[in-house]
Amino acid sequence: MTTLPQSRSPWWAELTRYHWFVLAVAALGWLFDTMDQQLFNLARVPAMKELLTTADGIAPSPADVAKYGGYATSIFLVGWATGGLIFGVIGDRIGRAKTMMWTILIYSICTGLSAMSQNFWDFAFYRFITGLGVGGEFAVGVALVAEVMPDRARPHAIGLLQALSTVGNITAALTSIGLGQLEQAGSLNNFKAWRLMFLVGALPALLAVVIRRRLKEPQRWQEAKAAKQVAGKNQLGSYSELFRSPVWRKRALLGVCLACAGVIGLWGIGFYSIDLNRSVLEKTFRAEGLTGVALSGKLNIWAGITSIMLNFGAFFGIYGFSALSQRIGRKPTFAIAFVCAFLSTAMVFWYMRTLTDIFWMMPIMGFCILSLFGGYAIYFPELFPTHLRSTGVSFCYNVGRFIAALGPIFLGQLTGVFFKDYPEPMRYAGLTMCSVFLLGILVLPFLPETRGLPLPESDRGLSR
Repeated sequence: MTTLPQSRSPWWAELTRYHWFVLAVAALGWLFDTMDQQLFNLARVPAMKELLTTADGIAPSPADVAKYGGYATSIFLVGWATGGLIFGVIGDRIGRAKTMMWTILIYSICTGLSAMSQNFWDFAFYRFITGLGVGGEFAVGVALVAEVMPDRARPHAIGLLQALSTVGNITAALTSIGLGQLEQAGSLNNFKAWRLMFLVGALPALLAVVIRRRLKEPQRWQEAKAAKQVAGKNQLGSYSELFRSPVWRKRALLGVCLACAGVIGLWGIGFYSIDLNRSVLEKTFRAEGLTGVALSGKLNIWAGITSIMLNFGAFFGIYGFSALSQRIGRKPTFAIAFVCAFLSTAMVFWYMRTLTDIFWMMPIMGFCILSLFGGYAIYFPELFPTHLRSTGVSFCYNVGRFIAALGPIFLGQLTGVFFKDYPEPMRYAGLTMCSVFLLGILVLPFLPETRGLPLPESDRGLSR
């Protein structure tokens, strides 16, 4: 394959108004998607405390909160993985824009329904259905941007798309802080802040109206569909075709391994730093005499601050990956990111002790861990042809979630069973699991380097 021509003009100079519109819509879809994810992470502990409380008013133990919180996260991830696999194929068959509209509607509506939960099991059911939409949106969004953007602008635009996802996380954090202040002041009356968080998560459904009216399918996808029809094959997107070719099969399987390290690291460890902070700060605030709604409100505020600090670093980490990978290549940048994710996560779980630690440790960890997801957004679309792109990206990004779903369960078991007698069991659990990041390095030598290459359309001349 020939490399792309070089130019000294900035990448954004090649974009038309429609290019910017597509980028904005895809960014909003993924931004609201990540807002939903982070609302769940911020609401998980107070939700478990309320939903697990018995009819007699007996509150659950911290071990039970950790254990069932792990179960809820794993169920969400299984839904995410299932939706990714289903909507990945649908995105190739009926189009990127139509599929994006349906996935946004699903995750928005079911996020709102999560606010109505009465017990753990209906909460888990709503999170599973929400996960179906969340998992499907990512693959069609990055496939859409990858196929619409000019080749030279593609990695930069996708890097910006993924970096803007941190705005969704920060929006969720600000929601937690605002509701926490109202709860602390007693202004919510009988309403629970965590339920209101999920109601806020229903608002992105309005974006589906914009997608339905103005977004067109990419020219690349339309041409691939027409070519299939000429060849007597009416459908795009097929797992059997993905695995029939030795090139696409190898890339799909190795892509899953690459994604597993980052997904387990983020959902099985990284996002639990917010829960670790709650555990540390609850002791501090109780010592100050806070109890009841005042304590709950203040913990929600600081959970939001922790999330903001993590995502502040994440923005620069994600976009930094795209910039560095354009200079030294995708594979070397992944290797650096995996090592940094391992070291920064171990630092946070072992050394975080005070309020001030939040303001420098969390940005460093967010920069390192989330940079990997900037890499996934750029790299996975470059591994597959147009008629299998959404399918291939979904397979890489979401099959790993079935495996990653075991991560929160394992962390919950480590916290609630193996290390439960330790002073702060989550520290030891997180430190035990953070070595998963190093597994990503093992598959890098077997994957192709795609820097400077156009998107593939066939397996001729490709490295296996």
